[in-house]
Amino acid sequence: MIDQNKFYLFYDGDCGFCNFWVHWILKNDFKDQFLFASLQGKFGQEFLKQRGLEQKNLNTIYLWKPEKYYLNKSNAAITIAEKLGGIYSLASIFRIIPRFLRDWVYDCIARNRHRLIKNSCAILTPEQQKKFID
Repeated sequence: MIDQNKFYLFYDGDCGFCNFWVHWILKNDFKDQFLFASLQGKFGQEFLKQRGLEQKNLNTIYLWKPEKYYLNKSNAAITIAEKLGGIYSLASIFRIIPRFLRDWVYDCIARNRHRLIKNSCAILTPEQQKKFID
């Protein structure tokens, strides 16, 4: 069941860099705002299919707020930081940079993400496990 009050973060589940940031967000989500789904999973693939997005291109994250919007690339990253609040909300200053430049930097990192951090297994608490969809 979809929770209209949560932000859904779709990410490349096979990417160590992506998994690192998902776990970082999980640890800093003090307001319990985020749920997570791998783009390779059933829920992630259905999300992409319903929006006519490339189902095999996993080079971006998607942030979805049901019935409101979905964002990807730098807009998603900045919005996540803003929603976490506190010091992280200062990331909103990056919105003054034109999106095409922010997304170019994002794409450069995305192309090299598998080399940046290798995949590792994190042990999740039962509460953390509830925040992951399929």
